[in-house]
Amino acid sequence: MNDCQDDGPGIVSFPIMQVLPGDSPRLEGEDKVHVLRLAALESPLPPILVDRRTMRVIDGIHRLMAASIKGLEVIDVEFFDGSSEDAFLKAVEANVEHGLPLTQADRTAAALRILKSHPSMSDRAIAKSTGLGARAVAGLRRSSDSVPKSNFRIGRDGKVRPLNGAEGRLRVAELIRENPEASLRQVARTAGVSPATALDVRRRLERGDDPVPSQGSPVTFEAEAPRNALPEQSPAAIGPPSTATLEKLMRDPSLRQSELGRRLLRMFKENVLGAKDMNDIVASVPSHCLELIIQLSRHNSQIWEDFAQELNRRARVVNPE
Repeated sequence: MNDCQDDGPGIVSFPIMQVLPGDSPRLEGEDKVHVLRLAALESPLPPILVDRRTMRVIDGIHRLMAASIKGLEVIDVEFFDGSSEDAFLKAVEANVEHGLPLTQADRTAAALRILKSHPSMSDRAIAKSTGLGARAVAGLRRSSDSVPKSNFRIGRDGKVRPLNGAEGRLRVAELIRENPEASLRQVARTAGVSPATALDVRRRLERGDDPVPSQGSPVTFEAEAPRNALPEQSPAAIGPPSTATLEKLMRDPSLRQSELGRRLLRMFKENVLGAKDMNDIVASVPSHCLELIIQLSRHNSQIWEDFAQELNRRARVVNPE
C-alpha cells in the first residue's frame, strides 16, 4: 500500500477504489438523500472505519459514497482488526453512537444477529450496543431458538458472571461474615456479583435463610433479571424534584462533609435547576440529533431509576416494615 499516506495515529489516506461496501446493519440499504447531503458539505468528513482483512466498510458507507460523488480519489480511513462478527458489532455500535440513526427494525435485527454471534454478551451489553432496551433484548433471546445457549454472561464492564450464581452467593456470604461492616458494593466487586445479588444475600442472612435460594425460589441475577423485577417505591413516594427538598439536603452536614455526598448534591442541583429550562432546551434540539438525544436521555433516566431502586432496597433493610 505504497499509495497510502499517514494522516495521524491510526488514520491513513486510502484510495477510494480499493474500499468495498460492507455488511451494513441497515435493512433498507443506504439513504441516497443523506449521501447527497454529505456530498454538499464543504468541510472534511470524519474517517471511515474499514475491516483491514477484507477492505470492507464497517462504518461510513454514506461518507464513502459522498466522497465518490465529489470525485475524490482518496478518503481518510481507520482500520479495524478483528473477526467478521466483531466487525458487525462495531458497525452497529458506531451507527448507534453517531450519524444517521438506525431504525427500530434495524436495531432489532442487529440485536438478534449479535445474540447469535455473541451469545455470552449480557442483555444490557447488547442493549447498549444496539440502542434497544435490555428487556427487549432478553425477549429476543428467549423467543429465538437459533440463539446458542451459554452458562455465563459478559457484562458491559467486561466481567464474566455465571448464570448459576450459587458460587458467587456463597462467596458473598463468606465475605459478609468476615467483615459485616463492608459496603455492599465492595462485597459485590470482590465476589464478582451484582450489588443487587449481594444485597439479597445479606437480607437472607439477616433472616437466617440460606444465601442460595432453593430451586424454584425467585432470585435476581444481573445478567437476566428484567428491570421490573426489582422492588419499587409506591407512586406516592415518587414526585418531581423539589427545590425545598434540595435546600434541605444541601444543609445536611453528613452529605456536605464527604466528597461523595457533595458530588451527589451537585448532581441533584444540576437536575433541579436544569428542569426549569427543559421546554426551551427541547425546542432548541436540532432535528437530526433527536433520536440520539432521546436514547441518551432514556439511558440517563434508567441510571437514576437504578439508583433509586438501590436506595429503596437499603431503606427496606434499615427500616423494615
